[in-house]
Amino acid sequence: MRIVSLLASGTEIVCALGAGEELVGRSHECDNPAWVKRLPECTRPAFDVSMPSGWIDAEVRRRLKSGEPLYHIDRELIDALEPDLLVAQAHCEVCAVTPFDVERAGCLATGQVLALEAGCVQGILDGVRAVGRAIGREAEAVDLERSMRARMVAIHESVRALPTPSVVMLEWTDPIFAMGNWGPELVEAANGRLVLGERGVHSSAIDWRQVLEADPDWLVIAPCGFDLERARAEIPTLESRPGWYDLRAVRQGNVVLADGNRYFNRSGTTIVETV
Repeated sequence: MRIVSLLASGTEIVCALGAGEELVGRSHECDNPAWVKRLPECTRPAFDVSMPSGWIDAEVRRRLKSGEPLYHIDRELIDALEPDLLVAQAHCEVCAVTPFDVERAGCLATGQVLALEAGCVQGILDGVRAVGRAIGREAEAVDLERSMRARMVAIHESVRALPTPSVVMLEWTDPIFAMGNWGPELVEAANGRLVLGERGVHSSAIDWRQVLEADPDWLVIAPCGFDLERARAEIPTLESRPGWYDLRAVRQGNVVLADGNRYFNRSGTTIVETV
């Protein structure tokens, strides 16, 4: 089978199921395992993602309103690769390529489009099963799902008797977004108590005052689509907010910058490492 994955989590799952050699193309965000970066890159952002987070947010909103694409898809390359399966996502119209994006690009040589949709941990595990069915590796998918679930349970059991700190996780910094979707479940598995954000619900913009009022023990900043280096660039934006230095997490040195793209925003196998 020839597989083009336009979804980083889809690429992780395909490889974890032992079918990495069947991948023939990837998205610009696919980076795990590292060797997949040698594959042809079939997508790229449609605008400058190195700009400040506030500018990116405004540009995304403008493009969604006007119907302009968020990603450029290399139709000619995908057609030349002749994939039997193309993996995309239907969970969020912003975070990664959707089936609509593929259709709009006019890709002709795609045999099947599999759109993963995960708003919670169970949805991620369901995605593992869906990929397994699509590539004829259902038994491997069952084993992978069981392994991921068992590892998270084992981690939780090892820390459940420890103190439960309060946690705020931010998925964007300008405007401030509290992390939803599967993020709260990962915090719970690690024996944390998330005080902003809802499990199974899209991450959403909140007022900065809510963070100040929550005053968590730990503050995790994992901007969607940003690696660790890019997340560090958001420090001045955070430090400029009123009351930043009064936060308990800041005073106690409990502010964590994370590779959101790899560990928090991605609905793939890395959620176990996140926990």
